[in-house]
Amino acid sequence: MQKTPVCIALCCIAFLFGMTTTDTLAQTHSHTETKQDIKPPKIFLDKNPRIVKYQLKRLNNARLLLVERSDDDPKYLLVHQEILGREGIAKGDLDDAVQAISNINDTDPVTEILKLIPDFASEGELKGTAKQFVNLLLEQKRETLKSRTGSLVEATEADNRLLNIAGYAGLLLTGASDKAFDLASNNSQKVATLLESIPLIPSQEIRNSLSERVIDALGEQNRVDVRLAAVKAMSTITTDLSNKFIVTAPLVKNPDLRESAVQVLLKIPRKNRDAAVAEQLATYLVKFAEDTPPADRTSDAFVEAMQLADQTLGLLPSEMSDRYRKRLGDVTVRVILIHTVEEEMRYDVPWFAVQAGTDIQIILKNEDLMAHNLVITMPEALQTVALQAAAEGPTIGPSGKQYVPDSSDVLFGTEMVSAETQTRVTFRAPSTPGEYPYVCTFPGHWMRMYGVMVVVDNLGEFQRNPVEPKDPVGSNRPLVQAWKVEDLNNKIEMGLRGRNFEIGKKIFNEATCAQCHKVGQEGKAVGPDLTDLWSRWKGDAAGVLREIIEPSHKIEAKYIVRKVITLDGDVISGIVVAEDKETISILPNPESPEPTVIAQEDIDDMIKSSVSIMPKGLMDRFTEDEIFELLSYLRSLNSNK
Repeated sequence: MQKTPVCIALCCIAFLFGMTTTDTLAQTHSHTETKQDIKPPKIFLDKNPRIVKYQLKRLNNARLLLVERSDDDPKYLLVHQEILGREGIAKGDLDDAVQAISNINDTDPVTEILKLIPDFASEGELKGTAKQFVNLLLEQKRETLKSRTGSLVEATEADNRLLNIAGYAGLLLTGASDKAFDLASNNSQKVATLLESIPLIPSQEIRNSLSERVIDALGEQNRVDVRLAAVKAMSTITTDLSNKFIVTAPLVKNPDLRESAVQVLLKIPRKNRDAAVAEQLATYLVKFAEDTPPADRTSDAFVEAMQLADQTLGLLPSEMSDRYRKRLGDVTVRVILIHTVEEEMRYDVPWFAVQAGTDIQIILKNEDLMAHNLVITMPEALQTVALQAAAEGPTIGPSGKQYVPDSSDVLFGTEMVSAETQTRVTFRAPSTPGEYPYVCTFPGHWMRMYGVMVVVDNLGEFQRNPVEPKDPVGSNRPLVQAWKVEDLNNKIEMGLRGRNFEIGKKIFNEATCAQCHKVGQEGKAVGPDLTDLWSRWKGDAAGVLREIIEPSHKIEAKYIVRKVITLDGDVISGIVVAEDKETISILPNPESPEPTVIAQEDIDDMIKSSVSIMPKGLMDRFTEDEIFELLSYLRSLNSNK
């Protein structure tokens, strides 16, 4: 039976402090999890280590986390190590496991992570648990990393590629870039490894400081692996964008670098694209499109290159732009590639323009952990369509697609697209110019996950003088910055002083927190009631702030989302509101108070999730002051009860 995950989001804010989404399928098992399974499993930790490991590996993530463990006895080391070696474990549990191992061995987290990387990342691929270990290392306190500089240097010299990456990244993060580049200077392979570590560095400021070194590595005299690693590092640097466009554009002509270079250029805003360089780039890409065999014109790399070509045409003189657009139209349908952004519940393309009455194709590539769709509506109809989709539920109607309602306000739509998959929809654009919203119609997603298709009479003319459409849900907040806990952690005490209750309440509502949380008698009870939040957290302001900025850090068991796969292949996900030996009641849709009741005997598999369904980046459109106003408001709720 094919198990296609249709992960359900409970709403835009979804849940503050605990709700989760899809678990890794590799960590699931084929038996139904009932109340009897909640009992902690009995593991014989005094046996031979091979036997202990065998016992632990038989457990899924949820049951592994129930195993008895502490940080004061070596017999628990294998339990903590097994937790660290699993994908799909919440960040807070990983942190606890690292600290426990450090306490047992009387060392520090940096030492222990470096020691474990070779055991759990032997294949040398920077993905899965391997990437998880490197990220854990780079999330340690800078002071701790600096104190272990010697160990980081040793890691760069080890016979293990992942250790090399971790060592270089650690040195760069502590400001020792000169030392890192000196260590790699006499070996091109090491230079490539060092450059590969740059995108992993959590500090944008540090990544930006390496811009000149990365540009130097793009030189033609360098090996292709060094140049390719430099291009990929360039994609994470946000400074000096105009120069970045000039130095990266010529790389599109190199077949080994083209795909990565195109991805870098797509992220550079129009205002930072030099017109003369854009003309050369467009000339090459049009010829490249004509020379590409028809069978290769559907690949992701080709589609992204054509996306870039389309964007550059607006920077060309009108006659040249029109001529190139016609040549492109002769060999390929105009394609709009839209990605979902992992854990942020949004599309990466906020708007795009099409010419009235022309054929276009939209590719929706889902890189999030939950399923999404894309539905194009009539102007001003986004909310109407979204609410109708929620009311009708997952029933497949005349469209043949879940959550695409039978409505004259719906123009086109995709099916639900599972994680790491994509879909295409080809259609003719409306003949009437206007601003046509597109939206994920899964219940609750519409408030955050949307964009606009602008239909115009003359695309070339519009692209030469583009006008950004109005926000279809009325939001006028620009991006402030991608907040991290370390940006605010040292400012909490001062930040909470002199705040205004009414301002904090306004921000609480503007951030749509009330869509899922109750305060007193106001709001919805999808997530935890926040009225007594501060007392539950025992006044730990830093802990509350972390859960706002990093919603996957800790998982509250009561609000874990479970995905149920029935014997018939149906997938129902949501919060379990009741469960016994005969049935399980699951609330898949926050817009409806009625749960779905499933017989236990009809369940083939049940998967617990470990990534918060509350999206990351919810505060990225709020200022530092506004975040502290919200935090102060949450603190004040107890005193206002």
